[in-house]
Amino acid sequence: MFSSVRARLTLWYAGVLTCTLLLLSLVIYWIVKHSVMARTDAGLVELADSFLSTLNAELSDAAQANDVAAAARQSMLEHQYPGHSFAVLAADGRVLATSEDLPAAREARHNEPKPVISSEVLQACVAPLSGGERPFITLPGSRGGTRCYVRRFAAVGSACRLVILSSLHPESELLGNLRVALSWLVPITIVLASAGGYFLARRNLAPVADMTARADRISESTLHDRLAVQNPADELGRLATTLNRLLDRLDLAFERQRQFIADASHELRTPLAILQGESEVALSLPTRAPEQYRESLSVLQQEARRLTRIVEDMFTLSRADAGRYPVDRRELYLDELVAACAHSMRTLAAAKSIAVAVETNGELPFAGDESLLSRMLMNLLDNAVKYTPYGGKITVAARSTPAGMQITVADNGPGIPQEFQPRIFERFFRADQARTRANSSPGGAGGAGLGLSIAKWIAEAHRGTLTLAQSDAQGTAFTVTLPSETVTLPRPD
Repeated sequence: MFSSVRARLTLWYAGVLTCTLLLLSLVIYWIVKHSVMARTDAGLVELADSFLSTLNAELSDAAQANDVAAAARQSMLEHQYPGHSFAVLAADGRVLATSEDLPAAREARHNEPKPVISSEVLQACVAPLSGGERPFITLPGSRGGTRCYVRRFAAVGSACRLVILSSLHPESELLGNLRVALSWLVPITIVLASAGGYFLARRNLAPVADMTARADRISESTLHDRLAVQNPADELGRLATTLNRLLDRLDLAFERQRQFIADASHELRTPLAILQGESEVALSLPTRAPEQYRESLSVLQQEARRLTRIVEDMFTLSRADAGRYPVDRRELYLDELVAACAHSMRTLAAAKSIAVAVETNGELPFAGDESLLSRMLMNLLDNAVKYTPYGGKITVAARSTPAGMQITVADNGPGIPQEFQPRIFERFFRADQARTRANSSPGGAGGAGLGLSIAKWIAEAHRGTLTLAQSDAQGTAFTVTLPSETVTLPRPD
């Protein structure tokens, strides 16, 4: 149970809410208690002021102005309140008058009992004043205890003390009711909030459970299925959208892989069928002329080379897709590399009477993988030779531009139809309908449709681009743009 997210969220929510409510309850109880005690103390101060005013008035009206005890008893008769007791003490601690000695006090019937005045109680109330402490003190007892207030005053030239005792029973009942209310309110709130939190967590996380179930059903054969997006604006909706985009990329990758395997199987089937058929023809007769064996071996060699090149190109692309093809960057001159590749291709071009021209605008220092760049140029040149008619011309231009190093391979072949141009960099794609095999290189077998894909990858591996700059009736031109890098190389003598 506690392994689920909604259970953990509910527990965390309940724990935090419990701590918050307990802290809030303690703060509320502390504030109410101190507020009640402050109000009680303020009432005792007002009562003492009223009592002393009455006492002074009694002393001024009495026949014997020095009879403090009589004046105090008369003042107590006028200040009989439920739950309050009075005592007047002399400076030496003698009790001059108490409210318990009054007949009216004994006959009064109040619901609120008055605090009992005894010598021990009076001593406990007066004792803190000797140390300069506050005049308020709480005496423990039943029904909440008693609050004691002591006031010094002067009467008839002598120092006296007024002691007022107030029962804390109403305050105790109020605080008790508050404790009972909080003790019920906090658990009930926690239970209701936890149940509501669990319901909300379960409801809000329901899309996650649905996504989990749907994702568990998706396999290689059902990659076209997608997760349901209930609310694209919230976090779960964005998660489902992100996962759907991931599934789109995986579906596309699997589709490309299946297409690659299908195209590779189709491309390999032709040379394998030729190898098998030619070997069966060579072995069909017991004896054959040497020229016939030589012809068969020549066909076998040509198809074996073609098969080897297809396998190598496929291996190169698979390593490139996996990011495991090393790019060994070294300092070189692009103008020299272009001239060397063009020179290597002149022999193949001469078989079709094709002229190969090289154009540069000076030294072009660059840092890159020489073998990969050579392979890229050879693929572009080989593609140009295949589709350039007899007696045509191929131009290889290398120059430095503000956009970077640019290498352009142009031919004057028939061009690529407009509808096929977006697909020329796809693997195993060949627009042979337009650029006919009749104009291809000797042997007539044509390529496997991987040369441009490999050339494009090599350009991108060098943080560059390979684009089809032109393709019309005047010819076709491919442009390689490589980022310019500051490279200083010593030119050999």
